[in-house]
Amino acid sequence: MERTVRIIGAPMDYGANRRGVDMGPSAIRYADLADGLERAGVDPIDDGDLTMPRAEERDPDADQPRRGDAKFLREIEDVCKRVRDRVATTLADGEFPLVLGGDHSVAIGSLTGSARDADLGAIWFDAHADLNTPETSPSGNVHGMPLAAALGRGAFGETEWAPAPRLQESSIAYVGLRSIDDRERELIRESEITAFTMADIDQRGISAVVDDALAVATDGTDGVHVSLDLDWLDPKTAPGVGTPVRGGVTYREAHAALETLSRRDEAEGILRSMDVVEVNPILDEGNETATLAAELTASTFGKRIL
Repeated sequence: MERTVRIIGAPMDYGANRRGVDMGPSAIRYADLADGLERAGVDPIDDGDLTMPRAEERDPDADQPRRGDAKFLREIEDVCKRVRDRVATTLADGEFPLVLGGDHSVAIGSLTGSARDADLGAIWFDAHADLNTPETSPSGNVHGMPLAAALGRGAFGETEWAPAPRLQESSIAYVGLRSIDDRERELIRESEITAFTMADIDQRGISAVVDDALAVATDGTDGVHVSLDLDWLDPKTAPGVGTPVRGGVTYREAHAALETLSRRDEAEGILRSMDVVEVNPILDEGNETATLAAELTASTFGKRIL
């Protein structure tokens, strides 16, 4: 039966330290996302974009947590609640939610929506750990905190909107880490999260690492959320991101990783939701990064060379 993929645009840049990532959903659509999904054999339905005020119209410090620093927290809460509800409704309707960011803080909404009625695992394709809290963040930018928020860590544990109670910490796997704050390094070591760094990919190959990540994310869960941050790739391949880090995966490694997910999903139906984030057209070159985001998304849903 053909899968229906509902595209949910979340053009939010409140969590980032550089403007422009709010144009990411439009850039990814312009890069023929829908056509790529159709060629992959799924039926895309575009819900359009959630509306939200520009960051320049808001005070980033208007609603700070009781401890620490988290900029634009009120606005991020509002958007993530709406993303959460849209994702949960999409799943209830028997469709697959594909959230287009926007900065990575939209993943709080993706995760809480996907985990509303299911035990959820997650694979986090990212250069960064995103495990800071308002208390540990050196910047206060929430795009460095979404996984901590969904796990209810720090000040986020005092909120009702951020934690995803059925997101299982032991069923989360990072793939491709290479830029981790000192405190995050300690938190990862103390946690039940499995972390595969770029060194693991260098030593073992991307397909073996993704197979192991899938074993983690599917263990005792009802489905897997895929979070794809385009800064996971090397900036020579994906220049249009706000926090580039040298030494990321190559174009072919990225496709191989997502094709590995797709093959497992075709066999077992493991994938439950996905977000694609941190495409910044202002920093891009000829919409190259948005095009890559669209291509990788199509690979996740089964597009192949043959």
